[in-house]
Amino acid sequence: MKIVPVALGARSYEVRIAAGLLEDAAAHLAPLARNRPFVIVTDANVAPHAQRLGATLEAAGLASETIVLPAGESTKSWAQLESLTDALLERGIERGDHVIALGGGVIGDLVGFATSILKRGCKFVQIPTTLLAQVDSSVGGKTAINSRAGKNLIGAFHQPSLVLIDPDLLDTLPLREQRAGYAEVVKYGLIDDVAFFEWCEGNGAALLAGDSAARALAIAHSVGAKARIVAEDERETTGKRALLNLGHTFGHALEAETGFSDRLLHGEGVAAGMALAFAYSARRGLCPGQDAERVAAHLRASGLPHDLASAGITASGARLVEHMLHDKKMDAGTLPFLLAHGIGRTFLDKQVDLTDVAAFLDELPR
Repeated sequence: MKIVPVALGARSYEVRIAAGLLEDAAAHLAPLARNRPFVIVTDANVAPHAQRLGATLEAAGLASETIVLPAGESTKSWAQLESLTDALLERGIERGDHVIALGGGVIGDLVGFATSILKRGCKFVQIPTTLLAQVDSSVGGKTAINSRAGKNLIGAFHQPSLVLIDPDLLDTLPLREQRAGYAEVVKYGLIDDVAFFEWCEGNGAALLAGDSAARALAIAHSVGAKARIVAEDERETTGKRALLNLGHTFGHALEAETGFSDRLLHGEGVAAGMALAFAYSARRGLCPGQDAERVAAHLRASGLPHDLASAGITASGARLVEHMLHDKKMDAGTLPFLLAHGIGRTFLDKQVDLTDVAAFLDELPR
């Protein structure tokens, strides 16, 4: 088992990574039980895994109940937040109880936010079932729902008590979902680790084909990178954690344009957004053009969107920039962008001209 600590003082916790961990979950959850039943929150796609987890807990003498929510990005909504909090209150959740978020990023974000506000703060455990959630969203305590104005604009920082990652859960994950999660793996190389990006170039295909060794290494490396950054800057107050948003400013605008639907998965938006960030950096003379081309080439080879056309976006630059104006990173009327001096050399630029961004987007083929 690989154990990655997330060092946050009194809010510290461990991320435990091991193949087959779901079957051993009871041993890790038992110390949190308090002679109280766990509530497992999952979605319709992951319900079979919830049944397995419930049976594992029952065999160990631990009680549990399961709440099954609809699958999809639309579940990160006010309506589902209200439904979930009501369901948890009906089950008599106490502040010291642990709710288990079993699912991808949607379930993790929703459950995390619900427990952050329920009785002014309950506890939760993350058991992520998608590659994206395993390498990114389950770690770090960002929780949120979407609104009409944009993605993740209603939320809170709320750290889990424990994260259990079982790479074997990815065996049943559709290839498209695996590719979407892989975008977040590549992100860690592009931020500040050129050697890891080179590893992705050489091993990404094997990872997506289900190679267990490549998958385990990518998950452990990504979690370790995120845990280090989160420990340095939990709430994005110094700018260090903002580096994790590479590709997200462009990507969230693309997601908004597609109505936060299955037309463009979050990881697909991030992939296209990273390629756009590098292309825009190259256009401004900040980044070598060959680095931008190399990033786009690897994403394309991995089956991911790497520009507006491959993301299915036909909107004007002005319309996409309008979506960006709702970005939660807006500060004193300006929008910081994650740009790059090269692969592994991402930086935060607070002086970006949005008119120039719109012009750049309008130059791209649709």
